[in-house]
Amino acid sequence: MEQVNVKQHFRADEAPFIDQVNDWLTTAGDQYRPVLTAFLNPRQRYIMRVIANRRDEVKVAFKGAYPGAEMQRGLAYPAYYQPTEDDFELQLLEINYPQKFAELHHRQVMGAVLSTGVERGAFGDIIASDEHWQIIVQRQLSDYLIEQVTSIGKAKVRLEKRELQGARAPQEDWQELVTTVASLRLDAVVAASFNYSRNRAKQLIERGQVRVNWEEIDRPDYELASRDLISVRHGGRIKVQEELGQNRHERTRIRLAVIHA
Repeated sequence: MEQVNVKQHFRADEAPFIDQVNDWLTTAGDQYRPVLTAFLNPRQRYIMRVIANRRDEVKVAFKGAYPGAEMQRGLAYPAYYQPTEDDFELQLLEINYPQKFAELHHRQVMGAVLSTGVERGAFGDIIASDEHWQIIVQRQLSDYLIEQVTSIGKAKVRLEKRELQGARAPQEDWQELVTTVASLRLDAVVAASFNYSRNRAKQLIERGQVRVNWEEIDRPDYELASRDLISVRHGGRIKVQEELGQNRHERTRIRLAVIHA
């Protein structure tokens, strides 16, 4: 019954993930051992934290390539346990490529890693800083990726292991935006974030040019929630930070972080 009540607070399509979180937490509590997850997006981490806060016997922690990383591995552990950095089994890989003759792009790096057959949860943030590119991955997959990823786009590359402390902070210029929307529909938030017309936002979504938490969503009426991350092709990215209630016109006030492409 408790699980059913928890699910009422989240979207219907998040029910399978909620079940997975409950399995992780139960295993950590019943078997008195830490349980490590794949890389989780901000919304997934929020859900996991909310559910863990309802239990006294287990806690959760998260870690990515750098403080504030978008993708981080989660660790569910008994309340008495003291996690260490090594528990998260992270490996930083730097892309060695001919910088004078080649230019890399995020979508190319993502495509090269996914083409090896690994799932999205197997690696975290792809970091671009000046002309340097890095990827944070699950440690047990690092040798496999080094062997498999030998080119990105037309450039010959070599992945090289680096200490986690060598992760570069990404160069991104997020801007905070407090605005009002009629609802948290995807088309409404996209339109408000980039000053698009509602019809333009609707068309972009229906054409498959918008992703929510790295999943393509083609429904303009898709309901967003706190910690969702939206990317709009050729537009930029949006983080739904929090809902701030309704104003006197019964419109929803929201705080967003926006970066323009």
